[in-house]
Amino acid sequence: MTRVMTIKQALNEALFEEMQRDETVIIMGCDVAIRGNPFGVTKGLYEEFGPDRVRDTPISEAAIIGACLGAAATGLRPIGEILFSDWITIGMDQLVNQIAKIRYMFGGKIEVPLVIRAPVGAGGGQAAQHSQSFESWFSHVPGLQVVMPITPYDVKGLLKTAIRSNDPVLFFEHKRGYEIQGEVPEEDYTIPFGEAVVRREGSDVTIVAVSVMVHRALAAAEELSQMGIECEVIDPRTAYPFDYDTVIQSVAKTHRLVVTHESTRRSGIGAEIVSQVTERAFDELDERPVIVAGRNVPMPYNRTLESMVIPNEERLRDAILELMD
Repeated sequence: MTRVMTIKQALNEALFEEMQRDETVIIMGCDVAIRGNPFGVTKGLYEEFGPDRVRDTPISEAAIIGACLGAAATGLRPIGEILFSDWITIGMDQLVNQIAKIRYMFGGKIEVPLVIRAPVGAGGGQAAQHSQSFESWFSHVPGLQVVMPITPYDVKGLLKTAIRSNDPVLFFEHKRGYEIQGEVPEEDYTIPFGEAVVRREGSDVTIVAVSVMVHRALAAAEELSQMGIECEVIDPRTAYPFDYDTVIQSVAKTHRLVVTHESTRRSGIGAEIVSQVTERAFDELDERPVIVAGRNVPMPYNRTLESMVIPNEERLRDAILELMD
Protein backbone atom coordinates (compact mmCIF):
# COMPACT_ATOMS: atom_id res chain seq x y z
CA MET A 1 0.00 0.00 0.00
CA THR A 2 1.28 3.48 -0.85
CA ARG A 3 0.56 6.92 0.53
CA VAL A 4 1.22 10.40 -0.77
CA MET A 5 3.60 12.40 1.39
CA THR A 6 6.14 15.20 1.11
CA ILE A 7 9.90 14.79 1.04
CA LYS A 8 10.02 16.30 4.54
CA GLN A 9 7.57 13.68 5.81
CA ALA A 10 9.43 10.86 4.06
CA LEU A 11 12.70 11.92 5.70
CA ASN A 12 11.05 12.06 9.11
CA GLU A 13 9.49 8.62 8.66
CA ALA A 14 12.79 7.08 7.54
CA LEU A 15 14.57 8.50 10.59
CA PHE A 16 11.82 7.32 12.93
CA GLU A 17 11.79 3.79 11.50
CA GLU A 18 15.57 3.40 11.49
CA MET A 19 15.85 4.62 15.08
CA GLN A 20 13.19 2.12 16.08
CA ARG A 21 14.95 -0.67 14.17
CA ASP A 22 18.46 0.00 15.48
CA GLU A 23 19.17 1.51 18.89
CA THR A 24 22.69 2.50 17.83
CA VAL A 25 21.27 5.17 15.47
CA ILE A 26 21.57 8.64 17.02
CA ILE A 27 21.06 12.17 15.70
CA MET A 28 23.18 15.25 16.47
CA GLY A 29 22.90 18.82 15.26
CA CYS A 30 21.71 22.34 15.93
CA ASP A 31 17.99 22.49 16.78
CA VAL A 32 17.32 18.85 15.87
CA ALA A 33 15.78 17.97 19.24
CA ILE A 34 13.27 20.32 20.89
CA ARG A 35 12.72 22.47 17.79
CA GLY A 36 12.66 19.50 15.43
CA ASN A 37 14.93 21.05 12.78
CA PRO A 38 14.25 24.41 11.04
CA PHE A 39 12.50 22.52 8.23
CA GLY A 40 10.64 20.14 10.57
CA VAL A 41 12.51 17.04 9.42
CA THR A 42 13.31 15.72 12.92
CA LYS A 43 10.03 16.77 14.52
CA GLY A 44 8.83 14.29 17.15
CA LEU A 45 12.03 12.27 17.37
CA TYR A 46 13.20 13.89 20.60
CA GLU A 47 9.89 13.11 22.30
CA GLU A 48 10.03 9.49 21.12
CA PHE A 49 13.70 8.63 21.64
CA GLY A 50 14.88 11.09 24.27
CA PRO A 51 17.93 13.32 24.74
CA ASP A 52 20.49 10.52 24.67
CA ARG A 53 19.67 9.69 21.05
CA VAL A 54 18.48 13.05 19.70
CA ARG A 55 20.96 15.70 20.78
CA ASP A 56 21.01 19.42 20.27
CA THR A 57 24.59 20.61 19.83
CA PRO A 58 26.42 23.92 19.98
CA ILE A 59 26.64 25.87 16.74
CA SER A 60 29.89 24.20 15.74
CA GLU A 61 29.92 22.19 12.53
CA ALA A 62 33.45 21.00 13.23
CA ALA A 63 32.25 19.61 16.57
CA ILE A 64 29.19 17.94 15.05
CA ILE A 65 31.17 16.21 12.31
CA GLY A 66 34.02 15.30 14.67
CA ALA A 67 31.60 13.88 17.24
CA CYS A 68 29.98 11.79 14.51
CA LEU A 69 33.38 10.34 13.64
CA GLY A 70 34.10 9.40 17.24
CA ALA A 71 30.63 7.91 17.72
CA ALA A 72 30.83 5.89 14.50
CA ALA A 73 34.31 4.56 15.27
CA THR A 74 33.12 3.30 18.65
CA GLY A 75 30.00 1.42 17.63
CA LEU A 76 27.18 3.89 17.00
CA ARG A 77 25.50 4.95 13.76
CA PRO A 78 25.34 8.73 14.06
CA ILE A 79 23.43 11.08 11.79
CA GLY A 80 24.93 14.55 11.89
CA GLU A 81 22.79 17.39 10.66
CA ILE A 82 24.33 20.57 9.27
CA LEU A 83 21.83 23.43 8.95
CA PHE A 84 23.11 24.42 5.49
CA SER A 85 25.54 22.43 3.38
CA ASP A 86 27.68 25.56 2.96
CA TRP A 87 28.79 25.16 6.58
CA ILE A 88 30.20 21.70 6.07
CA THR A 89 33.27 23.66 5.00
CA ILE A 90 33.89 24.47 8.68
CA GLY A 91 34.39 20.76 9.36
CA MET A 92 36.36 19.90 6.23
CA ASP A 93 39.39 18.51 8.07
CA GLN A 94 37.22 16.14 10.09
CA LEU A 95 35.28 15.08 7.01
CA VAL A 96 37.86 14.95 4.23
CA ASN A 97 41.07 14.10 6.10
CA GLN A 98 39.62 11.88 8.82
CA ILE A 99 36.17 10.40 8.12
CA ALA A 100 36.88 9.65 4.46
CA LYS A 101 40.24 8.00 5.19
CA ILE A 102 40.10 6.32 8.60
CA ARG A 103 38.84 2.94 7.37
CA TYR A 104 41.50 2.82 4.64
CA MET A 105 44.33 3.92 6.90
CA PHE A 106 43.44 1.29 9.53
CA GLY A 107 43.19 -1.50 6.98
CA GLY A 108 39.45 -1.89 7.45
CA LYS A 109 39.68 -2.51 11.21
CA ILE A 110 37.59 0.60 11.92
CA GLU A 111 34.30 1.25 10.13
CA VAL A 112 32.75 4.69 9.93
CA PRO A 113 28.97 4.17 9.54
CA LEU A 114 27.79 7.77 9.66
CA VAL A 115 25.53 10.08 7.69
CA ILE A 116 25.90 13.83 7.31
CA ARG A 117 22.58 15.37 6.27
CA ALA A 118 22.39 18.89 4.89
CA PRO A 119 20.12 21.01 2.68
CA VAL A 120 21.66 22.24 -0.58
CA GLY A 121 20.71 24.55 -3.40
CA ALA A 122 19.48 28.04 -4.11
CA GLY A 123 16.16 29.81 -4.41
CA GLY A 124 14.41 32.04 -1.92
CA GLY A 125 17.00 34.79 -1.72
CA GLN A 126 19.29 33.17 0.85
CA ALA A 127 22.42 34.64 -0.68
CA ALA A 128 25.98 33.44 -1.21
CA GLN A 129 26.63 31.60 2.08
CA HIS A 130 23.36 29.61 2.19
CA SER A 131 22.78 28.56 -1.43
CA GLN A 132 25.62 26.34 -2.61
CA SER A 133 25.72 22.74 -3.85
CA PHE A 134 28.97 20.89 -3.22
CA GLU A 135 28.30 17.46 -4.72
CA SER A 136 31.30 17.72 -7.05
CA TRP A 137 33.63 18.57 -4.14
CA PHE A 138 32.70 15.54 -2.11
CA SER A 139 32.40 13.15 -5.05
CA HIS A 140 36.06 13.99 -5.64
CA VAL A 141 37.07 12.60 -2.23
CA PRO A 142 37.75 8.83 -2.10
CA GLY A 143 35.91 7.23 0.79
CA LEU A 144 32.75 9.36 0.67
CA GLN A 145 29.38 8.46 -0.82
CA VAL A 146 27.19 11.33 -2.04
CA VAL A 147 23.40 11.04 -2.29
CA MET A 148 21.05 13.63 -3.86
CA PRO A 149 17.45 12.34 -4.12
CA ILE A 150 14.53 14.55 -5.12
CA THR A 151 11.38 12.43 -4.71
CA PRO A 152 9.77 11.25 -1.47
CA TYR A 153 10.13 7.58 -2.51
CA ASP A 154 13.85 7.96 -3.22
CA VAL A 155 14.49 10.09 -0.15
CA LYS A 156 13.12 7.47 2.20
CA GLY A 157 14.71 4.44 0.52
CA LEU A 158 18.11 6.06 0.06
CA LEU A 159 18.23 7.48 3.59
CA LYS A 160 17.60 4.00 4.98
CA THR A 161 20.42 2.66 2.81
CA ALA A 162 22.68 5.47 4.00
CA ILE A 163 21.98 4.81 7.68
CA ARG A 164 22.65 1.08 7.26
CA SER A 165 25.85 1.62 5.25
CA ASN A 166 29.17 0.91 6.96
CA ASP A 167 30.83 3.78 5.09
CA PRO A 168 30.28 7.55 5.45
CA VAL A 169 27.50 9.14 3.41
CA LEU A 170 26.75 12.75 2.58
CA PHE A 171 23.00 13.04 2.16
CA PHE A 172 21.98 16.25 0.39
CA GLU A 173 18.36 17.44 0.37
CA HIS A 174 17.38 20.40 -1.79
CA LYS A 175 15.99 23.10 0.47
CA ARG A 176 13.37 24.05 -2.13
CA GLY A 177 12.17 20.45 -2.39
CA TYR A 178 10.92 19.62 1.11
CA GLU A 179 7.26 20.07 0.08
CA ILE A 180 7.49 18.02 -3.13
CA GLN A 181 4.89 15.23 -2.93
CA GLY A 182 4.95 11.64 -4.15
CA GLU A 183 3.92 8.10 -3.37
CA VAL A 184 5.75 6.17 -0.64
CA PRO A 185 5.04 2.51 0.28
CA GLU A 186 4.09 1.63 3.82
CA GLU A 187 6.34 -1.44 3.87
CA ASP A 188 10.06 -1.26 4.61
CA TYR A 189 12.33 -0.82 1.57
CA THR A 190 15.78 0.41 0.63
CA ILE A 191 17.28 1.67 -2.64
CA PRO A 192 20.84 0.67 -3.63
CA PHE A 193 23.39 3.41 -4.26
CA GLY A 194 24.60 3.81 -7.82
CA GLU A 195 21.32 2.99 -9.59
CA ALA A 196 19.88 5.79 -11.70
CA VAL A 197 16.24 5.92 -12.73
CA VAL A 198 14.75 6.99 -16.08
CA ARG A 199 12.08 9.56 -15.18
CA ARG A 200 10.91 10.02 -18.78
CA GLU A 201 11.64 8.02 -21.89
CA GLY A 202 12.60 9.71 -25.14
CA SER A 203 14.41 9.14 -28.40
CA ASP A 204 16.10 12.44 -29.32
CA VAL A 205 18.09 13.78 -26.37
CA THR A 206 19.36 12.33 -23.09
CA ILE A 207 19.08 14.76 -20.17
CA VAL A 208 20.96 13.83 -17.00
CA ALA A 209 19.49 16.05 -14.29
CA VAL A 210 20.79 16.34 -10.73
CA SER A 211 18.55 16.95 -7.70
CA VAL A 212 15.88 19.62 -8.21
CA MET A 213 16.89 19.96 -11.87
CA VAL A 214 15.06 16.67 -12.44
CA HIS A 215 11.73 18.45 -12.07
CA ARG A 216 12.84 21.38 -14.24
CA ALA A 217 14.09 18.94 -16.88
CA LEU A 218 10.76 17.12 -16.90
CA ALA A 219 8.95 20.42 -17.39
CA ALA A 220 11.27 21.38 -20.25
CA ALA A 221 10.86 17.92 -21.80
CA GLU A 222 7.08 18.27 -21.86
CA GLU A 223 7.37 21.62 -23.60
CA LEU A 224 9.86 20.27 -26.14
CA SER A 225 7.60 17.30 -26.81
CA GLN A 226 5.03 19.75 -28.20
CA MET A 227 7.72 20.77 -30.71
CA GLY A 228 8.39 17.16 -31.73
CA ILE A 229 11.55 16.69 -29.64
CA GLU A 230 11.41 13.74 -27.24
CA CYS A 231 13.80 13.94 -24.30
CA GLU A 232 14.83 11.08 -22.04
CA VAL A 233 15.31 12.35 -18.49
CA ILE A 234 17.63 10.44 -16.15
CA ASP A 235 17.85 11.05 -12.41
CA PRO A 236 21.17 9.61 -11.12
CA ARG A 237 19.98 9.87 -7.47
CA THR A 238 23.54 9.39 -6.22
CA ALA A 239 26.45 11.57 -7.32
CA TYR A 240 28.84 8.88 -6.11
CA PRO A 241 28.64 6.04 -6.85
CA PHE A 242 27.36 7.12 -10.26
CA ASP A 243 25.43 4.91 -12.68
CA TYR A 244 27.17 5.50 -16.00
CA ASP A 245 25.71 2.34 -17.56
CA THR A 246 22.17 3.73 -17.58
CA VAL A 247 23.37 7.03 -19.04
CA ILE A 248 25.40 5.35 -21.78
CA GLN A 249 22.51 3.06 -22.70
CA SER A 250 20.36 6.13 -23.15
CA VAL A 251 23.00 7.98 -25.18
CA ALA A 252 23.30 4.94 -27.43
CA LYS A 253 19.61 5.48 -28.23
CA THR A 254 19.44 9.28 -28.49
CA HIS A 255 23.04 10.09 -29.56
CA ARG A 256 22.83 13.45 -27.74
CA LEU A 257 23.70 14.34 -24.14
CA VAL A 258 22.71 17.28 -21.98
CA VAL A 259 23.68 17.45 -18.30
CA THR A 260 22.06 19.94 -15.95
CA HIS A 261 22.77 20.80 -12.33
CA GLU A 262 22.29 23.82 -10.11
CA SER A 263 25.87 24.05 -8.84
CA THR A 264 28.35 26.18 -10.77
CA ARG A 265 29.36 25.15 -14.27
CA ARG A 266 33.12 25.32 -13.68
CA SER A 267 34.43 21.97 -12.37
CA GLY A 268 30.88 20.86 -11.59
CA ILE A 269 29.68 17.28 -11.63
CA GLY A 270 28.46 17.80 -15.19
CA ALA A 271 32.05 18.06 -16.39
CA GLU A 272 32.83 14.64 -14.92
CA ILE A 273 29.69 13.08 -16.41
CA VAL A 274 30.51 14.44 -19.86
CA SER A 275 34.12 13.31 -19.52
CA GLN A 276 33.16 9.76 -18.57
CA VAL A 277 30.53 9.40 -21.29
CA THR A 278 32.92 10.82 -23.89
CA GLU A 279 35.65 8.37 -22.86
CA ARG A 280 33.35 5.36 -22.71
CA ALA A 281 30.92 6.03 -25.55
CA PHE A 282 32.40 8.67 -27.86
CA ASP A 283 31.22 6.89 -30.99
CA GLU A 284 27.61 7.05 -29.80
CA LEU A 285 27.58 10.86 -29.77
CA ASP A 286 26.36 12.68 -32.88
CA GLU A 287 26.64 16.13 -31.28
CA ARG A 288 28.85 17.79 -28.69
CA PRO A 289 27.61 17.27 -25.10
CA VAL A 290 26.07 20.30 -23.43
CA ILE A 291 26.09 21.35 -19.75
CA VAL A 292 23.40 23.66 -18.39
CA ALA A 293 24.41 24.73 -14.89
CA GLY A 294 24.69 27.60 -12.43
CA ARG A 295 26.67 30.67 -13.44
CA ASN A 296 30.24 30.93 -12.12
CA VAL A 297 29.42 33.68 -9.61
CA PRO A 298 28.51 33.78 -5.91
CA MET A 299 24.76 33.44 -5.45
CA PRO A 300 23.12 36.91 -5.29
CA TYR A 301 20.69 37.84 -2.54
CA ASN A 302 18.52 39.86 -4.93
CA ARG A 303 15.77 37.59 -6.27
CA THR A 304 16.01 38.89 -9.84
CA LEU A 305 19.76 38.39 -9.97
CA GLU A 306 19.43 35.00 -8.26
CA SER A 307 17.04 33.81 -10.97
CA MET A 308 19.64 34.75 -13.59
CA VAL A 309 22.23 32.50 -11.92
CA ILE A 310 20.09 29.41 -11.31
CA PRO A 311 19.41 27.23 -14.38
CA ASN A 312 15.72 26.92 -15.20
CA GLU A 313 13.41 25.24 -17.71
CA GLU A 314 13.85 28.05 -20.25
CA ARG A 315 17.65 27.87 -20.30
CA LEU A 316 17.50 24.10 -20.58
CA ARG A 317 14.91 24.22 -23.35
CA ASP A 318 16.90 26.79 -25.34
CA ALA A 319 20.11 24.77 -24.98
CA ILE A 320 18.39 21.68 -26.33
CA LEU A 321 16.83 23.59 -29.24
CA GLU A 322 20.27 24.92 -30.14
CA LEU A 323 21.71 21.43 -29.90
CA MET A 324 19.01 20.04 -32.19
CA ASP A 325 19.58 22.79 -34.74
